[in-house]
Amino acid sequence: MTTGIVVRIAAEAAEEDARAGRKRITPYWRTITDDGGLNEQVPGGAAAQAERLRAEGLTVEPYRRGGRQMVREFERYLIRLRV
Repeated sequence: MTTGIVVRIAAEAAEEDARAGRKRITPYWRTITDDGGLNEQVPGGAAAQAERLRAEGLTVEPYRRGGRQMVREFERYLIRLRV
């Protein structure tokens, strides 16, 4: 839950930066759920997130169950962090 709150804060700040004319903003739309699902809580919801991801060359498709969408083969794009 905390991660979702932080993602939403970052997304809102990025959109404010975009409205202010800044060209480089935090790419919050690249943050997906642990199973590849899109996030309804970002500005514009999952539809806007899907549009941005498709513009970057990713494939977004219907989720295995329910009405959600997910990134196909998202595992290929994961970044491993060392802590």
